[in-house]
Amino acid sequence: QEHYGGLKGLTVAWIGDGNNVLQSFLTSAARLGMHLRIATPRGFEPDLRITKIAEQNSKEYGTKLLLTTDPLEAADSANVLVTDTWISMGQEEEKKQRLKAFQGYQITMQTAKSAASNWTFLHCLPRKPEEVDDEVFYSPRSLVFQEAENRKWTI
Repeated sequence: QEHYGGLKGLTVAWIGDGNNVLQSFLTSAARLGMHLRIATPRGFEPDLRITKIAEQNSKEYGTKLLLTTDPLEAADSANVLVTDTWISMGQEEEKKQRLKAFQGYQITMQTAKSAASNWTFLHCLPRKPEEVDDEVFYSPRSLVFQEAENRKWTI
């Protein structure tokens, strides 16, 4: 909101795990007027109950919701590219399996080529290089440090 001047009409692409952060996006994006494009590997989709709520909200608020397994399809025309950790606390034993499942989901400049011309990148930190490469993470389009500062005030 701070960067774009508003949220209504923005398209957010979530590329990664169907975790708690994504589920927060799912329950709020449509209510804020944002379109949501989600790419998760098979078996790592968000909770079906939350997805159903998001579908209802999307219809009610006139936004678009896409669920796919293709990161480039999710990134298509997106204003904001977002990911989060692929291995959350308590999932350390699944690391090898998860890294294999998430191959091809790293956000790179190649991913961003299909995004909107004004794309930005968000990650709630800490970040691992397999989730987003250095070129995107440290680019002028990355808003992760502003995002972290904003979170500081909510804590």
